Amino acid sequence: MTETITLTETPKNSSLFVKAALGAIPVPGLSNRPSTLPDRVVKLQGLRVDPDHLSAYCRATGLRFGDALPLTYPFILSFPLAMQLVVARDFPFVAVGAVHAQNLIERTRDISVSEPLDFETHIENLREHPKGLLVDAVTAVSVGREQVWRQVTTFLHQQRTSLSGGPKPEPKPDEVPPPPMRQTRVDQQMINRYAAASGDHNPIHTSALGAKAFGFPKPIAHGMWSAANVLANIEGRVPGKATYDVKFGKPILLPSTVNVYADQVEGGWDLALRHPKKGYPHLTATLR
Repeated sequence: MTETITLTETPKNSSLFVKAALGAIPVPGLSNRPSTLPDRVVKLQGLRVDPDHLSAYCRATGLRFGDALPLTYPFILSFPLAMQLVVARDFPFVAVGAVHAQNLIERTRDISVSEPLDFETHIENLREHPKGLLVDAVTAVSVGREQVWRQVTTFLHQQRTSLSGGPKPEPKPDEVPPPPMRQTRVDQQMINRYAAASGDHNPIHTSALGAKAFGFPKPIAHGMWSAANVLANIEGRVPGKATYDVKFGKPILLPSTVNVYADQVEGGWDLALRHPKKGYPHLTATLR
């Protein structure tokens, strides 16, 4: 039977990250985590957008501040709900160090800043990957009885699985990327602003020591900062009804300069962030 957690306010990210950090500490008798997902859902009704918070998010990502919520903004509002589920002791892996692998957003119409929003989040589809375990955090946002926004966020927790240790694919040769629409410089200060606005203070983004502890030579940019920032290049052309499908490639090490691409195609746009010399993708996305 599904356990429903009904919240009266958004959980504080600071307390959630304390729980995440404590969850990474082995406890005698509780070190072996379950191999299945708990049947649990988190609900939050009547959330009102704080214009100051929205403004800080827009400054951190380069998106436009106005009456309609940016396409990616509800991700920030729903992030604490997903964290509430992931930091539980009966979750299959610890939250600290998890990497954002893919994100799919479906919006049915523009959402006004003034509309009260109802959120419902659950975790599903635990599966193995050669690099670790994948799960999907699924969030639906409604205004009254109308679902206006839905998201599937795929997280990867790096660990050994039954799929690990197989032959590695041949590395793709570096290739000179095509001329970009423009270039963007990404540094730690920008990412710190995003961490403050989003509440995502995962140490892989904000700490050199934290990043190295999880296998990264330097802190890396948030995937959803990249997904939002690249949208700023076409924001005036994003329709109210839209599907935004993002795949994250090699992380953006801080600081870096990246190539930005936005190509108009039938039905929408193809977007990308690529390494300026080696051409590999940091992000590829379709907006339809």
